[in-house]
Amino acid sequence: MRFGYARVSTKEQNLDRQLDQLTAAGVDKIFSDKISGAKESRPELDKLLDVLREGDAVIVCSYDRLARNSKQLFNLAERFESNGIALISLKEGTDTSTPQGRFFFAMCAAMAQFERELIKERQAEGIAAAKARGRKFGRPATDPEKIDKAIKLYRNGGLSVREICESTGVSRTPLYRAIKKQGIQR
Repeated sequence: MRFGYARVSTKEQNLDRQLDQLTAAGVDKIFSDKISGAKESRPELDKLLDVLREGDAVIVCSYDRLARNSKQLFNLAERFESNGIALISLKEGTDTSTPQGRFFFAMCAAMAQFERELIKERQAEGIAAAKARGRKFGRPATDPEKIDKAIKLYRNGGLSVREICESTGVSRTPLYRAIKKQGIQR
């Protein structure tokens, strides 16, 4: 049998393009997930892996829909090969049931991993450059005056934490963090 696998990373993303391509490729059954590819265990991929038999083929629109790194992709490809299952990528135009397909598969996977590593490196360099220019990341710190006011109200004990937060504009987490830091008990 020819099985298709499609995946998008979030619930908001749409699978239609992949489903159309897999249908046009003549797959018999399609499994699809809306979950990050970084997750090793994906419900529909797990179901697909359970039904595969020798002589079957797994067809994907692109290798990055099946795995997020070379190790994960190679592990799946090795599993397929050892069980006599072909892996076909429509975008890359590869079929691992042939020697040429296996070679091209290895090259594509290595290039994809290289590209991801370059992206991570550029991202880290960009963050470092922004920090060097004084850019702050993360949430802004809560105004210390508001925290002090919230702590005074907390010590007085007349208001609930929810009421304190509403009246001072301080969120629960910074309030509890300040209470713990000062060792305050009610």
